[in-house]
Amino acid sequence: MSPVEHKIYYATLPTGLRMVVAKRDSVVEHCGVAVNAGSRDEAPDRYGLAHFVEHTIFKGTRRRKAWHILNRMELVGGELNAYTTKEETLLYSTFPAGNLVRAVELISNLVEDSRFPGVELDRERLVVADEIDSYLDVPSEGIFDDFEELIFAGSPLAHNILGDKSSLAHFDSDICRAYLEKFYTPGEMVFFYSGPEQPEKVMKVAEKYFASLSRPDVGRKRETPVILEPFDVVRRIDTHQAHTVLGARVEGMMSADRFAMALLTNMLGGPGMNSLLNVALRERRGLVYTVDAGTTLMSDTGLFTIYFGCDEEDVERCIRLVNSVIGRLANESLSVRRLAEAKKQYAGQLTIASVNSEQGAISMARSTLYRGSAMSSAEVIDAINSVTADDIRRISQSILPLSRLTLQ
Repeated sequence: MSPVEHKIYYATLPTGLRMVVAKRDSVVEHCGVAVNAGSRDEAPDRYGLAHFVEHTIFKGTRRRKAWHILNRMELVGGELNAYTTKEETLLYSTFPAGNLVRAVELISNLVEDSRFPGVELDRERLVVADEIDSYLDVPSEGIFDDFEELIFAGSPLAHNILGDKSSLAHFDSDICRAYLEKFYTPGEMVFFYSGPEQPEKVMKVAEKYFASLSRPDVGRKRETPVILEPFDVVRRIDTHQAHTVLGARVEGMMSADRFAMALLTNMLGGPGMNSLLNVALRERRGLVYTVDAGTTLMSDTGLFTIYFGCDEEDVERCIRLVNSVIGRLANESLSVRRLAEAKKQYAGQLTIASVNSEQGAISMARSTLYRGSAMSSAEVIDAINSVTADDIRRISQSILPLSRLTLQ
């Protein structure tokens, strides 16, 4: 069983724009830009601006109206996508092979020349406001924002990506354009491509259409949030089920322990039904419908979380079980057989995931943005296989005690 591999090529334009290209056999292509700017870079009175710009960057350029932008890739069967996180924004297109120039020209036009027409901003304000409300209606999703507000309190990482309706109301064309010009700069961006085109051709096309993007990099200073004391918070809401997130700060994406953290997370609450927490809470005791664990790694810090939903009267029992499972890993070394099984399962999951070309392209772009290069699937699996039982025990110890937020 081998992961899907492809050769990766790198280049940098005179403007400072980095390029990463993966050559692979496919009838589908992906290309776009990854921008080193997200919600943690917003001013306090402009929370939600990074996400709002991501939404409205499609609403018009000097020579294209929103309708023309919408149809440019759709008419050939492709699509435009974008998303915003705490510290990056991705704008990209997925399209049938043979439409590279169309896609690159459009994306470069959006990045360089979006105008943010007022009438379009007013329409999109309603869309984002509905998105904010939708999170309030789904406690199992909104609880993660609430948890991050607590664990990152006092830092720009604390506020949620969507912002709120009061800040949303003040975003106008000038504010959006100023944000674009400040943060969408060549030195803070990576152009990425994945598909069958020859790398030399892709890079020439990108150079042609991004050559005039020459905004100066203003630089930025991101301060790593201080690590706060663990908290135990219970909030009352009107819901039929209690929702709980347990979590802890961990090291960021530059840490040598990131592969051990990934393996531990997968063992505890990965997608497999045999994950330790799924077995302990659901399969053996029927206490929860779902329980999962996740790790979010940022450039300078990270967050490990466990989520479960259960009946209110079972919350404390579930928490004790979670602590017991992690406690055993923290105090007892895994056997050679058990560790090998965990690695084999995770490697298999990574192999299956490598077939998803879109996620592979995004992962490659993010890694190049922050680390300067991307690891192949085989290299990642080799790194996972190098994790030791002592690593798992040490990382398990480092996440205890867990902070807790329950909505019930």
